[in-house]
Amino acid sequence: MSFNPLEHRGIPLDQQVRNWREMNVVPVDPDRADPYTKCRIIAMNGIEVEAIFFSHHFSRVCPDPDIRRQLAQVRYIEQQQQKTVNWLLPGQASPLETTISYEQVAVDLTSWVARMEPDPYLRQAYEFGVLEDFDHLYRYANLYEMIEHRKAEKLVGDLTEIMPGRPTKVEHRDAADNVRDPYDRNRAQPISKLHALTITAAEQQTMNFYMNVGPQYMEPIARQLYQEIGLIEEEHVTHYESLVDPGETWWERLVNHEYNECYMYHSMMETETDPKVKAIWELHLNMELEHLRIACDLMRRHDDREPESILAPELPAPVTFEPNKEFLRDLLSTQIDLTTLGAGYVREAHERFQHMQQQIHGGEEPPSERVIQEHRELFGEDYRHETEGPHPVSDLRVPARR
Repeated sequence: MSFNPLEHRGIPLDQQVRNWREMNVVPVDPDRADPYTKCRIIAMNGIEVEAIFFSHHFSRVCPDPDIRRQLAQVRYIEQQQQKTVNWLLPGQASPLETTISYEQVAVDLTSWVARMEPDPYLRQAYEFGVLEDFDHLYRYANLYEMIEHRKAEKLVGDLTEIMPGRPTKVEHRDAADNVRDPYDRNRAQPISKLHALTITAAEQQTMNFYMNVGPQYMEPIARQLYQEIGLIEEEHVTHYESLVDPGETWWERLVNHEYNECYMYHSMMETETDPKVKAIWELHLNMELEHLRIACDLMRRHDDREPESILAPELPAPVTFEPNKEFLRDLLSTQIDLTTLGAGYVREAHERFQHMQQQIHGGEEPPSERVIQEHRELFGEDYRHETEGPHPVSDLRVPARR
């Protein structure tokens, strides 16, 4: 059934503040929860954090005190939502276990977006990035078995395979080559704008998570691996955020953010398997409908435009966490040797890439390679979780850069 959030009234803003008892949610069971329930929690935490950051940035450049007060009121509710969502994660889970779930989000959410994206240039951006997150999952899974002596397949189930992607060591690129061309705000389909906001939010939260939990480990290889992959997440945030048209007004951005929150909460509600978590998605959707109404009113008053002129008349098909094994194997067999040059992609190395590789590695093996070497020394082989036959490029090495 189609759902147009502009046609629905949510919970009035003055009724949205919750007390401590209402925010004291029961976390999901770390051993029995559907892996994709944890993925939905992590994804929605990223969406809420992005909404909060955006509101703060908007407030800092807004000269109107009444608008700043309105933003602050909505932002407080967003903060309560973020605390509720993120506190659904189980306290028993180690940071490394949560990291593996973060990478499962990156792999399967980005794969789904790439499959659904109608614009070829934007689709290529998601296809390019997901092969790198796929490799990060593989590196962290090897670290997990080394440190905690458990296999990552217990966390991701048979939903997501664990195997090498584009090697992390060749993901270090000149920063200028991480900037893509933006979509045209006047021509892009509404779903493309939502995709860009969603993946930017997810990657931004991953970057923030790694920069904070990495130093908590004592093992040198763990600290170093978080450092290295954390730097790649910076590249990914730049890569995805640059897809958004910088010509969008602040009011467009505000409305798009609120509409995307409605879209994401509606998607999670439609696909959630845990009844208690589903109830939270439904509650937050009803809150976001009011936030969207407020944003639309602000746009009409201050941007002199109707929100319908930039929004889809109804929500697109729900964002769905589902296996993407065939899709990823196809990418592995066709795009593993891509790198970036300017706003495009090439298969041959270029001077800027070589310079960055020399600067960052300095002739030494990076942590992402050493973690595999150390795993092989301990267990005789690297850790992989393949569910449907041999890896089509399991022995493929990225061609030498020249």
